[in-house]
Amino acid sequence: MSNADTVDDTYTESQVIMTAVKILAPFTLTYGMFMVLHGSDTPGGSFQGGTIVGVTVLMLAFAFGIEPTRQWLRNSVLVGLATGGVAIFAGIGLSMMALGGNFLEFDRIYEVLGHKQKWGLEAIEIGGVSLIVSSVIITLFFAMAAGFNAQGHSGTGGHEPADAPADSRSAEVSDDD
Repeated sequence: MSNADTVDDTYTESQVIMTAVKILAPFTLTYGMFMVLHGSDTPGGSFQGGTIVGVTVLMLAFAFGIEPTRQWLRNSVLVGLATGGVAIFAGIGLSMMALGGNFLEFDRIYEVLGHKQKWGLEAIEIGGVSLIVSSVIITLFFAMAAGFNAQGHSGTGGHEPADAPADSRSAEVSDDD
């Protein structure tokens, strides 16, 4: 089988979809960031905002291809965002314990430092939850997309079971069978 015979048909370029995403992506990203930044003051919040930001990246992947988007947004960046979000969340919670309160007890900020409790909640919402949610959504999408095999829809995510005989994995079925 030559290289010309192996065609990856999982991505089809569509000018309509690409143009629509080019127009919509800045608006969805702006709305997602608005939701993240106003998460503790208005209905919605950083969870929903992080979801919208993550879905904006998924829209780009659908329009311009999953592999180019995966190369643009490397796995180390996504892991760093998720890890940074968890570190911010845990760091703020543990700093409240260091100030003499319970985990995420924001009253200690005002009592010890003289700042409003709102700043602790804002740091959790913006720095923790939104980063975790958006990076996890994008990572799950890339993980599911990597398991898709366009040649054979075996229901195993593109992988043959380990206990299957070696002959059954490489055997080709013809129309005569």
